[in-house]
Amino acid sequence: MKRILHLTSSILGSESKSIKLGRAVVDKVIEKYPGSSIEEVNLVELEVPHLTPATFQSFLVPGDQLTDDDRQSIRYSEQFIAQLQAADVLVVGAPLYNFTIHTALKSWIDHITRPGVTFKYSEQGPVGLITGKKVYIAFSSGGVYSHGPGAANDFVIPYLVTFFRLLGLTDVTVFRAEGLKVPGIMEHAMDKAIQSIVID
Repeated sequence: MKRILHLTSSILGSESKSIKLGRAVVDKVIEKYPGSSIEEVNLVELEVPHLTPATFQSFLVPGDQLTDDDRQSIRYSEQFIAQLQAADVLVVGAPLYNFTIHTALKSWIDHITRPGVTFKYSEQGPVGLITGKKVYIAFSSGGVYSHGPGAANDFVIPYLVTFFRLLGLTDVTVFRAEGLKVPGIMEHAMDKAIQSIVID
C-alpha cells in the first residue's frame, strides 16, 4: 500500500492530457499496490501565490521565533511540504507551456524549496532531505520534445529532474504524451503514452 500525491498544473481541466496521463499513472500504481491512498492537488485551482519577499524572509526565521504573520506567509509552504513528506509516490502533471512549466507548478516548487527543511548546504554542495520516494512525471506537449529538433527546447523534464535531485528525489521516471498537435502523431499519442506506463 502506497500513499500517492498527484499534483496537476494544467489550465485545461477535463480536457487536459497531462491530468489524464497522471491519473493513468496513479491507476497503475494502485494496480501494483492495492489499497493505496490518493491525494490529488490541483495547483491551478489553488491559485498558489508566487514567492514574495515576506514569505522568503519568513523561511529564514527559526521555528520557535515565527510570528503569526510569518506563519501566515509560509502556510502554503508548510502544507505542501507536509503533503510531500507524507507521500510514498509523487505523480507530477507537467504540461509544456512555452517551453517550460506552468507558473502554478513553479510556485509549488518555490514554496517547498527551503534550506534546512527540504535540503541543506554542505561543503560538498546541496544535500536533499526528502528521500525514499518515487517520482513519476506525466508530461504533455503539442510538439515532440523527446527527440529530434524539439529536444533542445524541452526545459520541462531537465529542470524538474534537476530540481527533484536537489531535494534528494533521484528515482524519477517520465511518461510523455507528446505530438498532441502533430498530424500523423496526435491520433495515437495518448494511447501510446498510456501504454508506455510501467510501474517499477
